[in-house]
Amino acid sequence: MQGTPGAAGALDPLFPRLGNGGYDVRHYDLALDWAPARSGERAEGGPLRGTARITARATQNLSAFNLDLKGLEVTSVTVDGRPARHGRAGTELTVRPERELDKGTAFRTTVEYAGRPGPLADADGSEEGWLTGDAGTVALGEPSGSMTWFPGNHHPLDKATYTLRVTVPKGQRAVSGGEPETLEPEPDGDGRTTWTWRSRRPMASFLATLAIGRYELSRSRTPSGLPVVNAVAPGQDAEVLDRLPDVLDWSAERFGAYPFDSFGAIVLDPGTVGYALETQTRPVYPGSPSVGLVVHETAHQWFGDFVTPRTWQDIWLSEGFATYAEWLWEEDHDGPTAQETFDRLYATPGDAGLWTFPPADPPDQNSLFAAPVYQRGAMTLHQVRRLLGEDRFARLLTGWPKKHAYGNARTADFTAYAESLAPDAGTRAALTRTWAGWLRAAGKPDSAKPGG
Repeated sequence: MQGTPGAAGALDPLFPRLGNGGYDVRHYDLALDWAPARSGERAEGGPLRGTARITARATQNLSAFNLDLKGLEVTSVTVDGRPARHGRAGTELTVRPERELDKGTAFRTTVEYAGRPGPLADADGSEEGWLTGDAGTVALGEPSGSMTWFPGNHHPLDKATYTLRVTVPKGQRAVSGGEPETLEPEPDGDGRTTWTWRSRRPMASFLATLAIGRYELSRSRTPSGLPVVNAVAPGQDAEVLDRLPDVLDWSAERFGAYPFDSFGAIVLDPGTVGYALETQTRPVYPGSPSVGLVVHETAHQWFGDFVTPRTWQDIWLSEGFATYAEWLWEEDHDGPTAQETFDRLYATPGDAGLWTFPPADPPDQNSLFAAPVYQRGAMTLHQVRRLLGEDRFARLLTGWPKKHAYGNARTADFTAYAESLAPDAGTRAALTRTWAGWLRAAGKPDSAKPGG
């Protein structure tokens, strides 16, 4: 049967060219060599050299397929060991295998590349991708920055496992998510070391990270035996990280068993980036974080990582839950109740940014990280809590991520799940009105009463 090219985009409502069609990645094996010279450039090719071995399965008969990659020079591509033709157009790397791939076939693509990775400017003015600060370099990928340092299917819908091997100069450390092969790799004859990290649970590519620098590393275990690995930039206060086991235990009580094999944090020099990110198993923080921020990024391990939004338009399912986790933490630790936090926010004037658009319908890329996604998303969850009652809402907090374990979900999946927990038709009708007024409608809802 004759194959056709896979789509050059996943048709995301906000990022239509991000990701690709025609195949499903199962595993990324990334081997990177980072060797910037004192001048900022190595002798040949650039400071970064990479080999990406991408194991995937064809979901259609494929004559060609695309990978997302920005900037770096591709020197060779093979598919199942055979040279493959390839071409570039913007951030699209098109690969044409020597032999067409039948639907259901597993195949391995190997891409050799090199160059100088750099930042990617977002619509809201922030930067992601390959970022450099005084203490070193970090790679961050939300929503599309992972394409600046490795080729892949960079849409949240295509999760995969990862092996990352990174060779760095003498005195540098390379830190990522997942589990390390060792925290003290042996140097080679030039003093360079290769660090290996494995993420054995499926992960969206925007949740992959890599930090290179003179980080202080520590390893411990929680009382339940979960390994904790922290990396802290020189001069940063890491005392708050002592609270990680407490935050993790509280989160597991609220949201169910922790879904990954290790945990920890990467604390950057504050000049590197201005935001935190829920990178899987090892969130990244811009300097020493507050306890509230640790709670937020820890909650993301369930809401955003364990169950990941199906499209970027569904991001409130990640940020709304993580924000509401902060409210619950404060409520459980002698702070304001969630109702008091809700009331304070509802008192915000109707022309405030909080009410600019509904959480389930951010209008553009610039809106991904705006207040309606976070705060109004959390307010919607509070309305659901009031309608379902404490016991059923507690079941929602544990059951929702478990239902979509290591997968993806959209807003319609959530609303259907919440309605399935309603005790009667009246509550289901009130939930339907809540979706219309709080999730879908622009402007400030007329009533603070749930289902009103």
